[in-house]
Amino acid sequence: MITSPSHGQHLRGPDVYAISGLAWSGRGRIRRVEVSADGGRSWADATLQDPVLPRCMTRFRAAWKWDGRPTVLKSRATDETGDVQPERNALVAQRGTNGYFHYNAIVSWAVDEEGNVRHVYA
Repeated sequence: MITSPSHGQHLRGPDVYAISGLAWSGRGRIRRVEVSADGGRSWADATLQDPVLPRCMTRFRAAWKWDGRPTVLKSRATDETGDVQPERNALVAQRGTNGYFHYNAIVSWAVDEEGNVRHVYA
């Protein structure tokens, strides 16, 4: 999950920003984190911060050049078993909306043209 920028934060204008966050898996080590700055149409690898331990949170970072246009930020993790973090709609289709236990869907943050960041279901 991206922790910065995230809900309630404000970007001061077009610039290069650090996207950072935490990834974890109950199955083992995180092997890859990808970030998207276009709502999931394209993905780029983030850098994982050591140590990367089994079933522990792993920090990640990626540089992002924001052009000032509205966008949606996402991240997705892949663990050492090959399990890829699902989009929300895929998780809801599989499990329904009545439970939040072990919820592991991708979290999305919308950035508007003024730099305001808020949570969205995308």
